[in-house]
Amino acid sequence: MSEQYLDRLDWPRLEQQLDQDGYAVIPSLLSHKACEQVSALYPRTEPFRSHVVMARHGFGRGEYKYFSYPLPDLVTRLRSALYPRLLPIANRWHEQMGVPERFPETHHAFLARCHAAGQNRPTPLLLQYGAQDYNCLHQDLYGEHVFPLQVAILLSDPEQDFTGGEFVMTEQRPRMQSRPMVIVLNKGDGLIFAVNQRPVKGTRGFYRVTLRHGVSRLHSGKRHTLGIIFHDAS
Repeated sequence: MSEQYLDRLDWPRLEQQLDQDGYAVIPSLLSHKACEQVSALYPRTEPFRSHVVMARHGFGRGEYKYFSYPLPDLVTRLRSALYPRLLPIANRWHEQMGVPERFPETHHAFLARCHAAGQNRPTPLLLQYGAQDYNCLHQDLYGEHVFPLQVAILLSDPEQDFTGGEFVMTEQRPRMQSRPMVIVLNKGDGLIFAVNQRPVKGTRGFYRVTLRHGVSRLHSGKRHTLGIIFHDAS
């Protein structure tokens, strides 16, 4: 991942897709080598602050680990580089949904706001799934201050490393049935998606829809994902 690569992306098209569907894909956000380096961190203990086994909490099957501060350099760079590019969308979404909070220009300043409110624990995480594992639909909120977009990066190769295990989202619309979405990702792709709610334009202005995300059951193999969440946890 480089700043130059991010600068070359078609951000108006990504923004249009986020407005339309609540998600957008950045192809090859990480190289295959970087994916393998991040995946190789999972068996270690020192980069992480906690280890969650999903079945113990009714979250599904599989497990994940939250990174501790200081974050790995790549994770810090991803947070710092993606935040300002997503910032205009986040502030516009809040304006359209009638949410008063606006976000500062830098991720460092936003983290200072989180920490002042007692949200001090880092939220980037590394997830691991094996055969028959899955992740129930959920939202990554963690406290009062929530940045409305997050990024998941697939670190494994579909068909070669695992089968099944698709990224899934649902969108709950007022007085309508929920809309399901299945997003196909390749190794290294980054998925930008709504954390909680997003605005949709109707005949009487904008209204809010609520989104949740998860992972379908793996049929075989092993799947790793890097989650980049911009707010910290209380």
